[in-house]
Amino acid sequence: MAKGTASLGLGSLASGALTALSLLVVTLLAAVVGVVIAREFGRTAETDGFFAAYGVFVVVVLAAQAIRIAVIPELSRARVERRLASELASFALAISALAIPLAAAGVLLADPLAHVLTGASSDDARVAAADALRWMLPAAAAHLYAGLAASGLAAYDDYLTAAVGYAAGSAAGLALILLEVRSEGIVTVAWGMALNAAVALLVPTVGLVWRAYATRMPARALRPGGAPFPSRLGLFLAAASLPVALQLCYVVCLPFAGRLGEGAATSFGYAYLAGASVVTVAAFSLSLVTSAPLARVGLDAARAARHVIASSWIALVLVGAATGVLALAGGEIVEAVLGSAYGGEVGGEVAALVVVLAPWMVASVGLNVTFPLAFVVGRTSPLPAIGVALLAGQVGLAFLGSALLGLDGLALALALSTAVALGLLLRLLGALRAAVPGILLASGSVAALAGLAFAPASFLLGSTAAGIVGLALYALLVAATRPRGLRTSWSYLRALG
Repeated sequence: MAKGTASLGLGSLASGALTALSLLVVTLLAAVVGVVIAREFGRTAETDGFFAAYGVFVVVVLAAQAIRIAVIPELSRARVERRLASELASFALAISALAIPLAAAGVLLADPLAHVLTGASSDDARVAAADALRWMLPAAAAHLYAGLAASGLAAYDDYLTAAVGYAAGSAAGLALILLEVRSEGIVTVAWGMALNAAVALLVPTVGLVWRAYATRMPARALRPGGAPFPSRLGLFLAAASLPVALQLCYVVCLPFAGRLGEGAATSFGYAYLAGASVVTVAAFSLSLVTSAPLARVGLDAARAARHVIASSWIALVLVGAATGVLALAGGEIVEAVLGSAYGGEVGGEVAALVVVLAPWMVASVGLNVTFPLAFVVGRTSPLPAIGVALLAGQVGLAFLGSALLGLDGLALALALSTAVALGLLLRLLGALRAAVPGILLASGSVAALAGLAFAPASFLLGSTAAGIVGLALYALLVAATRPRGLRTSWSYLRALG
């Protein structure tokens, strides 16, 4: 066993549970922010503009998360070789080449960017987008550095410090929003996002500084070294290209959603955020904490397939629960959470969209747990080309989807793009034939359990009660049947490392 792997204790499930808990806190606090926006500002051109800007912010944050995952194998190996500080300094310099222009764009180019993002649909939407971008883009730049600091701690198998930082940042940002939103308007949400990013960067950075002080690390250890600057930028490009392309596929959908009527883009945005939150908590946490141990023990095609199937099983169980509840009680939940502006048909539309996004969630789970493996084995050069091809194809898919099925068509277009990306990534790893049947079996088994639990409740009870009873039955069925794939997956992830 390589040095450091034993420190995982119970294995990747323990670290994954800790990271998932932090992500759950962050997600819940973000949901509260969404509630504030819905209740204070309703469903208007102003919210359309805000969500257009937010789509760009999410693109960069996804890039930060991808870079965070991509550098963990390198940093884990650097720690074993006692050159972690030098590697971190080199990566920080490379990130500055991205972060500084990004922050400058928020200051200098907010207005033209807002015009493009809103499609000149209205002055209110454009102004709201521009005001948000002035704060969101510098915040996104801070997240790039925060992800690197968190990866440095991950090389020490320390996931707690970064988890605290992200959760504390979310709490601080929410507090600012609640204090100022009624007097300052929707731009306050962007202020809160900036404060969130600052705290998320500060906490892991302090953690790294403390480790350096406690080990009496000499200042010369911070001298950049290792791979040349262009190769590090190339790693960032490979890391960010596919996640950013997939997020831009969502951004491509926004103008098509906007043409379906006022508020349609907002409804699509809330449904997408709900589905993405489930995937993040369920799958991203596992992908994050398994990168380091996999980099230490090595990976071949067979192990890659086994890892993807095992991680997907665990994550899809949560996806099944969330989809079942929203299918039965989604309209009431949306109205109760977001307010009267989202009642009736609007709330039902958002909930139905989340259900239609279920295939996208399944593909996203597979993609989240597969993506880090490309960096573990060093097969990353095709990723930018895959991203460009997917993004180019999404324009046509979004046009056809919106023309034929409206918002449902856009959801299905996203599912198709993500499924293609997953297939190409598995093929790159040599795990396509072995992994796809396992993912399909896992998703089919979860769908069957969800159907057995939620369908009877929907016939016998009202929507809210059916959702609660169905969720309880679902949990009981999973515990009672303990599908073989789920048991095997649990054992594998528990022992990993």
